[in-house]
Amino acid sequence: MKSSPQQNGTRFNFVLIHGAWHGGWVWRFVADELIARGHRVVAPTMTGLGERHHLIASVTSLDVNIEDIVNVIETEELNDAVLVGHSYGGLVASGVADRIAHMLRTIVFLDSLLAQSGQSAFDVLPASVVDERMASVGASGQAIAMPVNDLKGTGIPDDHPQAEWVRRRLTPHPLATYTTPLQLEAPLGNGLPCTYVHCANPSYDTLAPVREQVRSHRPDWGWESIDTGHDAMVLAPELLADLLERLAAASRAAD
Repeated sequence: MKSSPQQNGTRFNFVLIHGAWHGGWVWRFVADELIARGHRVVAPTMTGLGERHHLIASVTSLDVNIEDIVNVIETEELNDAVLVGHSYGGLVASGVADRIAHMLRTIVFLDSLLAQSGQSAFDVLPASVVDERMASVGASGQAIAMPVNDLKGTGIPDDHPQAEWVRRRLTPHPLATYTTPLQLEAPLGNGLPCTYVHCANPSYDTLAPVREQVRSHRPDWGWESIDTGHDAMVLAPELLADLLERLAAASRAAD
C-alpha cells in the first residue's frame, strides 16, 4: 500500500503537457491517480487542440503553445512545479523552462521530441516522417493543420479498452508549431534537473534519433525506461504516476 503524500510531507505541483493531436484530457487517469495521492495537478489543453481546436488558426508559431503553459503556471502560482512534457510537449516544456525556470523544480521529458535553439520539430524528425505529414496536409485541402492519423504512433492497440475514447478526442494539430523554430536564451533545460523517459514497449521509432542524442550528449540528465508504449498516460497510468512521483521526490532529496 502506498504511503500518503500528506503523511510524508511530500506534496508536489505537477504540470502535465500533452502531445500533438491530443489535449489535456489525455492525462485524466494519471491526474486522478496523482490527486488521490495528495498532489496538485494541472493538465492544460494548448491553444488549437482538444476543446480549444476552434482556435487553431490563431496558432501561428510554437511560441503560442509555450505561452499557454507559461501563463497557466504564472496565473495558478504553481511554484516549484514538476514540469512533464510528452512527445511534442517536450518542445513546449523546453520553451517554458527557458522563460520561467525559477518557478520549476525539475523537468520530465516523457518520450519527448527535443530540439536545439533555432531548430524546428521538422528539422529534428526523420525526413520520411516530415514528408508523410506534409503529404497529409496537402491531401487535406487546407494548410494550417496536420490531420489526425488515427492511433498511429500512440502505441495504443485497436483492442485497448480506451482506444475509442482516445480516437474520438484526437484533433488536427497546428502545423506552425512544427515548422517554426524553438528559440531559447539559455541551454536546453536551463540548468534544471532533467530526466528523459523512454516508453520502451513498444518503442516509438520516430523518436530514435532524439533518444540517441540524449544518451550521447546529455550525461547530466537522468534516464528512465518504462514498460509501456508512447501514450503511457493511457496505457499505464498508475505505472507512470509512480514514476513521476518518484522523480519528483528524488528532485526534492537532491536539494
